Amino acid sequence: IPPHVWFSAYLTTYVDRDVRLALNIRDLAAFHRFVLMCAARTGQLLNLSALAADCGITHNTAKAWLSVLEASYLVALLPPYHRNLGKRLTKTPKLYFLDTGFAAWLAGVREARELVLGNLRGPLFETLVVAEFMKFKRNHLRPEELYFWRDSAGHEIDLLVEAGDRLLAVECKAGQTVAQDWFAALDRFDALAGPTQGMVIMGGDQGQPRSPFPAISWRELGDAMESSLGTHQ
Repeated sequence: IPPHVWFSAYLTTYVDRDVRLALNIRDLAAFHRFVLMCAARTGQLLNLSALAADCGITHNTAKAWLSVLEASYLVALLPPYHRNLGKRLTKTPKLYFLDTGFAAWLAGVREARELVLGNLRGPLFETLVVAEFMKFKRNHLRPEELYFWRDSAGHEIDLLVEAGDRLLAVECKAGQTVAQDWFAALDRFDALAGPTQGMVIMGGDQGQPRSPFPAISWRELGDAMESSLGTHQ
């Protein structure tokens, strides 16, 4: 089945059948628009008021509709890291779709080549990595908690995996060749939090065994999760 046919049918079935059962939504077109707007914001901080305004709905309606998307496993929210590592930390969660193909289609991407120069390439790649960690945690019944870290100056770690007093910091870079500035956020966080295990997941096929933070190809993401987190026994 061509992807555009499958995704279109999935959205229609989801909106017309499942959502009707979950909520008494009278304006299905508005909900349709809400789903599309969420897809365009994947990998970004969730500004619920702005999202509601763009969709022409109230803040409370947007909150209720977002809970439906979460309950049906279309999206997930990644909370900010709560420890005081720096002043004025962001308290807003980040929004992620759990199916990058569906998110890309909803955002208007119809062919893979459209992502190469498109502005969604980075957010969708980050969405892929974070979603895979979320699925790994759920499927292996892992106890770790997942967060992101960002301060008021814009310094950010895309994903933090907390296991007791141990932290794994993950940066997501869609580029295909390793760049030195990719590791700046990891170095900064390491200076704040103390010795931190970290890695960069990159869009290229060939990583780089850099110390102390290796660059790992997205193709090796499964192995990277296994080696850094292990499987539940």
